[in-house]
Amino acid sequence: MIIKKNNGIPGKHNKPILTDIFFKGNKKPKPVLIFCHGYKGFKDWGAWNLMAKAFAELNYFFIKFNFAFNGGTRENPIDFPDLEAFGNNNYSKELDDLETIIDWVTENQSYKDELDPTNITLLGHSRAGGIVIIKAYEDQRVKQVISLAGVSDYANRYPISGDAELWKKDGVKYVVNGRTKQQMPHFYQFYEDFIKHKERLNIKRAVSKLKQPLLIIHGDKDTSVLIEEAQNLHKWNSKSTFKIIEGANHVFGASHPWKHDILTEHLKKVIHWVNNFAR
Repeated sequence: MIIKKNNGIPGKHNKPILTDIFFKGNKKPKPVLIFCHGYKGFKDWGAWNLMAKAFAELNYFFIKFNFAFNGGTRENPIDFPDLEAFGNNNYSKELDDLETIIDWVTENQSYKDELDPTNITLLGHSRAGGIVIIKAYEDQRVKQVISLAGVSDYANRYPISGDAELWKKDGVKYVVNGRTKQQMPHFYQFYEDFIKHKERLNIKRAVSKLKQPLLIIHGDKDTSVLIEEAQNLHKWNSKSTFKIIEGANHVFGASHPWKHDILTEHLKKVIHWVNNFAR
């Protein structure tokens, strides 16, 4: 297996997108699976590296990356040393980052013998479930899309929910990272960008009009994104495939740091359903 970590792909907003690739170097074009992390997440969280290796073993060209403004740096891509960047992130920037990764796949010459640019699947966890659905709706280069414990609405979720006038007055609102104990900022630009692009960022609109096949995977014990959000997505796109993993929480039994060399049983089920769908 070939693993290349922390490749810096130039982003559209003057920050590199740190990217990892996992694949078997067999000179056979493979389906591309692009994984997008969620809110307060990063590409090396928990068991994501083990998941990446599992998909590579199944003969995918697997890509995962840090959104350019997720708060990580090239020197420290894990956790959030750059809170200024985190505060300047927004949904539009994440969509731009994902487009840059798709461009990299379709235009890449270095791995042209290893990946199939006509067979791209997007896999988004949590907040990124909405990002991948919106991007798939916009970009027909995407063959299929998967929401993994994904959200169904941005308007009623933090940080958009709450007192917008107070946010404007203060210029920033903070969220505590329960694990690192950091006070993580969201600058008011996040709200301004959301209002400016409110129609584009309407997940219901995107999923209802989605042409590509959609797989929805959700745990019935998810307390971060309730299963009702997955049910909404399935209701709005009746052609979607909906898989419930009984007993699974928001991160499918994993945690950070993940000190084991095997995947959780729930993540094994995720990989099973993704592989069945993406093939």
